[in-house]
Amino acid sequence: MSEIDYTSISVDDIYGSNSFNDKSMREWLPKSIYKEVKAVQVGEKDLTLEVAEVVASAMKDWATRKGATHYTHWFQPLTGSTAEKHDSFISPQDDGTVIMEFSGKELIQGEPDASSFPSGGLRVTFEARGYTAW
Repeated sequence: MSEIDYTSISVDDIYGSNSFNDKSMREWLPKSIYKEVKAVQVGEKDLTLEVAEVVASAMKDWATRKGATHYTHWFQPLTGSTAEKHDSFISPQDDGTVIMEFSGKELIQGEPDASSFPSGGLRVTFEARGYTAW
């Protein structure tokens, strides 16, 4: 991970550089998987677990190369604010070491009952719903 001298670079040169965006996907995904993801984004296809596994692996490699150890699922609950669920690439091992992992299942995970997210008093917890959309 390298330090950036922000006095010698303009904002438009670094804006989005820490987002796994279209440019990143073109660089890190196999061409066939990139095409699949683009088709998912425009609603032509559903995201399969097989594609999600490849995307998750590329995202983890891209992020850890930038020094990341944790990631966030960001969402907008019905409270009118935003929220996020934090998780880690780090998986402790029995021998005291760690490995970096991120699966397709973790990438597309949702919490269908949204029971751990605040509802702002809009409804009882068992009626809460959370959706993950791609």
